[in-house]
Amino acid sequence: MGRQRRREAETPSARLSDGRIARIIPSPYVAGYEVDVDGTPQSHVDPSDPRHLHFEYVARMGVVIDQLPEGPLTAVHLGAGGLTIPRYIEATRPGSRQQVIEIEQALVDLVRENLPLPRGASIRIRIGDARDGLSRLPAAMAGSVDLLVSDVYSGAQTPAHLTTVEFYRAAARLLAPAGVLLVNVADGSGLAFARRQVATIREVLPEVVVLAEVQVLKGRRFGNLVIAASAAPLPTDWLPRLMAAGPHPAKVAQGAEVDAFVQGARPAVDGDATDSPKPSQVLFER
Repeated sequence: MGRQRRREAETPSARLSDGRIARIIPSPYVAGYEVDVDGTPQSHVDPSDPRHLHFEYVARMGVVIDQLPEGPLTAVHLGAGGLTIPRYIEATRPGSRQQVIEIEQALVDLVRENLPLPRGASIRIRIGDARDGLSRLPAAMAGSVDLLVSDVYSGAQTPAHLTTVEFYRAAARLLAPAGVLLVNVADGSGLAFARRQVATIREVLPEVVVLAEVQVLKGRRFGNLVIAASAAPLPTDWLPRLMAAGPHPAKVAQGAEVDAFVQGARPAVDGDATDSPKPSQVLFER
């Protein structure tokens, strides 16, 4: 027991504004570290190889990012976590300009102190609510953002005000004509929340694809779905083959499959939105 307490005491940690505890712990599976908030893994970071995207849904985001036009990107990230995707973009597209909006100063301080960003990286972190922060970005960014990533969780749930038509309209105003929105959605049996999110995003950006592990996309188990959306057609010819390559079989829903996926789903608006469903803690037990 004494050894266990010493290990916990030595783990870098910070108390967040709502009382939850964020920790940085060695990954039990692969090289690198996990940012854990009250037992829920939030991010994986491999400081020795920022191209290594361990969490599967993050790897799927990386796949989409890799297909954007070559060269540096202008990117906005809602939710910091371990700054995994900003690190990936800096490693794969040096010279990119990135803005990160995160509500928890203590989390940002914890990550920056223990998992420092690459020296010279143009990654600016702003503290505040993600939705409010969109309106505080420089006016010159409107219509110029190549990539906007929304991956915001309070504990294990996405707050309702970050799931609505009004929120996505504010996000879409930043995007360049062919800019891409990536959204991480967590859902379980029936996928009622995910279906509604796809319907909501399609109210704002007409070109939508959904990427997920096969059993998750069928609503047979709780997991993460990545929604990619744009005002312009998305390059998707390469996706099905790549998703099927593993490590676990995955699928891309597009076109008629997305139509079927959202059938009967009503877009969420500010007056009736809900937080994303809370997963069972069993999912995160080791």
